[in-house]
Amino acid sequence: GKRDTDLILPINSSLSVTLHQDQLKTTTTAATSRDFTEDRLWLNGKEVDVGHPRVQACLREVRRLARKRRGGGEDTAALSLSYKIHIASENNFPTAAGLASSAAGYACLVSALARLYGVEEELSEVARRGSGSACRSMFGGFVQWQRGERPDGTDSLALQVAPETHWPELRILVLVVSGEKKPVGSTAGMQTSVETSPLLKHRAEVVVPERLTQMMQHIRERDFEGFGQLAMRDSNQFHATCLDTFPPIFYLTDLSRHIIALAHRYNAHHGHTKVAYTFDAGPNAVIFALADTVAEFVEVVRRSFPPATNGDQFVRGLPVGSATLSQELVAAVVTEPVPEAVQYILHTKPGPGPQLVDDPSQHLLGADGLP
Repeated sequence: GKRDTDLILPINSSLSVTLHQDQLKTTTTAATSRDFTEDRLWLNGKEVDVGHPRVQACLREVRRLARKRRGGGEDTAALSLSYKIHIASENNFPTAAGLASSAAGYACLVSALARLYGVEEELSEVARRGSGSACRSMFGGFVQWQRGERPDGTDSLALQVAPETHWPELRILVLVVSGEKKPVGSTAGMQTSVETSPLLKHRAEVVVPERLTQMMQHIRERDFEGFGQLAMRDSNQFHATCLDTFPPIFYLTDLSRHIIALAHRYNAHHGHTKVAYTFDAGPNAVIFALADTVAEFVEVVRRSFPPATNGDQFVRGLPVGSATLSQELVAAVVTEPVPEAVQYILHTKPGPGPQLVDDPSQHLLGADGLP
């Protein structure tokens, strides 16, 4: 939820893990030229409206920082600030399905613009103007978005809690149940929640600050039991605030609930927390596990939601070994299979923040400034 929708200021601080670009990524190229007649933007190969307020906010902020950096002098660099800009961006994951495509998109956009205009300041505040969660994506690993107190938002920034190398065994499995656009966009949904949910108010003021401290400790100590339990509890409470919103919002589907039950049966069978789920504003499950659990749990998911084909593309991303399941495990955990319910599993791990791509063959704009 936001306390200021224009500046994108949150009602509470938050914590995220940046996923690895080898599996999920946005690539952005930005170019400026005296020959361009207008600002233009291409997203996944299609030209879109460059006048989108959030895109404009990022452009405006980076140009402002660039002017400030150059002391406003009328040198050749300042001249290029008045040139029109062409931006091309592509991402390789389902857009608007609750998989943080806007976070990656705006973090990448702001990094590309900053590189283009020679700006090196604190950029998470700029990225926040595009998408709140984008401020966290400006760093790799585990990142806190500090709520901040100032009305102008200058202290609503991201800070890295631990780098992506901190917990090498941690793995993330995204169970994609729907690549479709969600029925209620997260921004609209959150505002209704802020206005109507007493539970959300209590959560923001009392529960979250306490849990953030606990979660950062679990991460620092690489305590998967504590980390996993808290991730699940917090996801459940977030979705309880959606239900407490009036009229209620349902991001979770029957299938999401199937996956939640499956995770709890799996953990109960093993007698401790081996997998943990979290759901964003969408039906797709994000599962945390340690590397030595992945093969077995993926096989459990495959048995529980048998894919249509022989499953060539069922698991994507990092390779997953094969696993043999004991009869006890199958009997306890795989209760009622739902065929073809999970489209695919994406296997990834914590990754770095924005990276500069030096290979010209990967640039999205040609020498003429067009895709």
